[in-house]
Amino acid sequence: MMGALIIGIGIGGTILLIATFGLIIIGIIRAAKTGGLSKKEKQAHAEETKMIQDIYHGLSKMEERVEALETILIERQRKDFNT
Repeated sequence: MMGALIIGIGIGGTILLIATFGLIIIGIIRAAKTGGLSKKEKQAHAEETKMIQDIYHGLSKMEERVEALETILIERQRKDFNT
C-alpha cells in the first residue's frame, strides 16, 4: 500500500514537471514568434515611433524657418548699418 502511494506521488510529480516544461517551451516559442511583445505593446510602440517621427519632422521644418528668419534679420541689420 505504501509503495503504491509513493509510485502515485512520483507519477503525479512527473506529470506536473512535464506540464511545467511544456508551458515554458510554449511561452518561449510564442515570445520568439511575436518578438516578445504583445499586440497592444507593438501597437503602442508603433504609435510612439510615429509621434517621434512627426516631432522630428516638425522640428526640422522649424529649424528651416528659424534659419530663414535669421537670414532676414541679418540682411536687415546689414541694410540698416549701410544706410
